[in-house]
Amino acid sequence: MNKLLVKKQLEHFFIEDLGESDVTSESAISTSAIGKAKIVAKGNGVMAGCDLLTWGYGMLDSTISVQVLVSDGEEFQRGDTIAILEGRVISLLAGERVLLNLLQRMSGIATMTYTAIKTLEDEKIRICDTRKTTPGLRVFEKYAVRCGGGFNHRRGLSDAVMLKENHILACGGIKQAVETVRKNVGHMVKIEVETTNEDEVREAVESNVDVIMFDNASPIEIKNYRKLVPENIITEASGGITIDNLPAFRETGVDYISLGCLTHSVKATDLSFLLEGGK
Repeated sequence: MNKLLVKKQLEHFFIEDLGESDVTSESAISTSAIGKAKIVAKGNGVMAGCDLLTWGYGMLDSTISVQVLVSDGEEFQRGDTIAILEGRVISLLAGERVLLNLLQRMSGIATMTYTAIKTLEDEKIRICDTRKTTPGLRVFEKYAVRCGGGFNHRRGLSDAVMLKENHILACGGIKQAVETVRKNVGHMVKIEVETTNEDEVREAVESNVDVIMFDNASPIEIKNYRKLVPENIITEASGGITIDNLPAFRETGVDYISLGCLTHSVKATDLSFLLEGGK
């Protein structure tokens, strides 16, 4: 993750949660009270976001000690201690909710990505995400996908050209859309085209695009479409694919399967923040 970008987002999140001050902690706990806390897993999963503990607490209170025991991308089990934190109690509590929320969501995404890869069980196909991320959390969520062993699709609209149904309709067809794009973008920008039938796949091939997406195609259709595409063009399957039906897409020959569910339908991993006491 880009540390500067992440810290800017964290600053926004802390301001949102803390406001002017943590009224409860600052009115109930001495500013000099020192304590120790640990983050414990309440279920099994794959870790993502450990650096946020160091960066986040470093922003709130540079005297906080952070010891991470489970690295990003590493599996953990129920009852495992993820990290140990030590320092001023009011500082520990000030960062608890924001950082725990992020770790829980990111670890949930990493876990789902890992599950998808294991469920598909096809080393020739890469699992990747989509732009169906939570506004403000994209940098965190896409990093979490990588922690789970997956790959990132576009990070944003400026990364690459992706001609979808509405773009193609507005331009009058795939051929016209690709020709227009090539007149207006530089040679470093890749072009992907979304296709929904054999005719569109053939037209995309004739236009020599960089990536062809088979949208909402069945496994049998994907296998047939893949035969029409030369090896120099990357292929992707998307739409209507879930964790449950992933095995049906095994050995379809595509290079990537993109899953929106990795980020838009994820269940957060359950983690607990436990304060051991102060002195």
